[in-house]
Amino acid sequence: MQLPLDELQSLLKTLDEGGASEFEYEDEKIRLKVAMVRGQASASNSSGGSPSSTVAAMPAVFAAPAAVAADPNVVFVTSPFVGTFYRAPSPEAEDFVPVNGSVKQGQTLCIIEAMKLMNEIEAEFSGIVLEVLVESGKSVEFGQKLFKIKKS
Repeated sequence: MQLPLDELQSLLKTLDEGGASEFEYEDEKIRLKVAMVRGQASASNSSGGSPSSTVAAMPAVFAAPAAVAADPNVVFVTSPFVGTFYRAPSPEAEDFVPVNGSVKQGQTLCIIEAMKLMNEIEAEFSGIVLEVLVESGKSVEFGQKLFKIKKS
């Protein structure tokens, strides 16, 4: 995804006027990091020249429609620790929660195996599961986004 030039210029102007020296933003579609030097956005230049006015924008691992990302009722459930993510209680069982399925507060969303212990991760609120962001059986890190849920 590319950031339109007019939006980038507006952001840089706002950061400069506010005296910010650093700005970082990340959502499902874009990761943006800006470092301000003497009022200009800069990135280190490997050729040894002067700092340039560039911004690195990298797509995130998981994409979502911009309208959904802006919705304040859309929240992410994150991993409370490092472990292995499982969507179902066993390989032949159905997933705890399907995509587009409703979930109730306290309902099990997944299991994270950590140090040979199976830890059930429960929903903190009721809503609709918009997206499962991790494949079953894959390792997850502390704070990694697991589910995108729209609160009801």
